[in-house]
Amino acid sequence: MLTFIAFATLAAWGWLTLLRGDFWRASERLGDPPAPEAWPDIVAVIPARDEAETIGAVIRAHMAADYPGKLTVILADDGSSDGTADIALAAAAGDERALDVVTVPPLPDGWTGKLWAVENGLERAKEIAPDAKYVLLTDADIVLSRDTLARLVSKAEKENLALASLMARLDSRGPWASFLIPAFVYFFQKLYPFPRANDPDDNMAAAAGGCMLARRAAIEAIGGMGAIRTALIDDCTFAKAVKDLTPATRIWIGLARDEAVSLRDNRELSSIWNMVARTAYAQLDYSPLMLAGTALGMALIYLAPPLIILTLFSHWNLAALAYAAGACALMGYTYWPTLRLYGRAPWEAALLPVAAGFYSAMTVSSALRHEQGQGGQWKGRTYSRPGA
Repeated sequence: MLTFIAFATLAAWGWLTLLRGDFWRASERLGDPPAPEAWPDIVAVIPARDEAETIGAVIRAHMAADYPGKLTVILADDGSSDGTADIALAAAAGDERALDVVTVPPLPDGWTGKLWAVENGLERAKEIAPDAKYVLLTDADIVLSRDTLARLVSKAEKENLALASLMARLDSRGPWASFLIPAFVYFFQKLYPFPRANDPDDNMAAAAGGCMLARRAAIEAIGGMGAIRTALIDDCTFAKAVKDLTPATRIWIGLARDEAVSLRDNRELSSIWNMVARTAYAQLDYSPLMLAGTALGMALIYLAPPLIILTLFSHWNLAALAYAAGACALMGYTYWPTLRLYGRAPWEAALLPVAAGFYSAMTVSSALRHEQGQGGQWKGRTYSRPGA
């Protein structure tokens, strides 16, 4: 039995390495596409709720964007109580690019807060930026480098993309974040292989909500944010809706280094835990059966191989040892590109099974929170699962 389990883990890692869309290569990058002949108008919509710590730096970055065309920036202030709007206006004061602040009405039933704020920002954009070809949907804790917008627009124009997004570089300071954040990025890529999402002939779709450049026509074609208003994993849901448009449209997602940087502090375990537990059970469609299968699969793929190796003296099964060693080798080999992206050492690949155990616990925690009516907690709001 032990030999079979070890062989199964090796087979699983062989499949992940060779047949899961090369997710592990972490190779999808923005690059430097050629500039378009004419720069289209852009409107940026930034939903914000109690973002006083980060909004000043974010707005200053938008004001300083080295974009040759017209850029309009809208902050959709969603009931902030910490002076977010005032800090944003102060950060934009004196800049030639004006900041428009929209006060978001109370959240109606059937909407998540972020999507309701974005929807109100989009409505305002129709009034003050009617000619904008693209909408930059970005978060109030994401700082873009000066040339990021121009490069995103250049790529979208060159490749006729309906959606181009960057997964921002996440905060990986401190022992918890340096241990868990690279694994989070790795698992996200495994769940949504970027090369497959970027393939127009593949039905896989993914986006990173912190930095998404979307054609306004595509947003309108899917029915605006109202079409996905209950989604907790709103970025990938949005990407799927856009990619599934008829006629088909193209999307792209890549990994950022300094093009987009998250200011969200991940140094505490609770920060990472809450980020994952907020949506993990929604990713499993709130299914106890899928939860059990995921937990079993994570244990088999990530925990079984190192355990078989560490317990060799109790079983002396050399065939199982060989299979498990092969599985661990593939595990470390596929994890290394993401570790390198975050400037980590190669030996830290050995910690991936431990990180997988933590993320399994976070997923179970997510399910428990949803069953207790505390799911989707964010910024003082709780979102019940649909139909609950």
